Amino acid sequence: MATEIEKDSLAGEAPNAPVTHERSVRDDLDDKIPKPYMARGLQAPDTEYPHGTPGHKHHGWSVLQQHVAFFDQDENGIVYPWETYTGLRAIGFNIIVSLIAAVVINGAMSYVTLPGWFPSPFLPIHIHNIHKAKHGSDSGTYDTEGRYMPVNFESIFSKYAKTMPDKCAAKLEWGLLYVLAKDEEGFLSKEAIRRCFDGSLFEYCAKMNMGAKAKMR
Repeated sequence: MATEIEKDSLAGEAPNAPVTHERSVRDDLDDKIPKPYMARGLQAPDTEYPHGTPGHKHHGWSVLQQHVAFFDQDENGIVYPWETYTGLRAIGFNIIVSLIAAVVINGAMSYVTLPGWFPSPFLPIHIHNIHKAKHGSDSGTYDTEGRYMPVNFESIFSKYAKTMPDKCAAKLEWGLLYVLAKDEEGFLSKEAIRRCFDGSLFEYCAKMNMGAKAKMR
């Protein structure tokens, strides 16, 4: 009886809830990632990279702050629309997309990250307060303080990437990421998505884009 109770207490599926079978969760994360249920402040690990992105420097920023920090061109902790535009251009987006995205992103996130109550016409995003602008499209991979949750990240793939467990089909809210990092088969790889969360993907894309431009000269 006790064994049956213990088994039920660890069950990830419920017999009368078919959706729990269709969207299963992994039960081997403890073997892949140290303390996978513990929120990470500095690194974004997964089963392939249990200690985060090799060579990526966090500079003391939270993982959510790292996601934004690439666009802080002058490294003063504030991202203005023109810096967002410059960053988007650097990673390969065209002028029109970069312009529209910069206005939308800064317009949506500026006010909630401001240190005071009065809005700024310059639409700055204050990186120190970026956790206040956390949105719902990350599937809980960031917690409310901007830390990274390995178990929630892995659940994206165990639940939804059935045919190719290391890839996901594009979601509308991930439109820009999809355009930026989709592979030749039209999928987003697990690695690309994870590196988007810690911002290292942007650094990589900027270097690749710069290299491609240099070859064209």
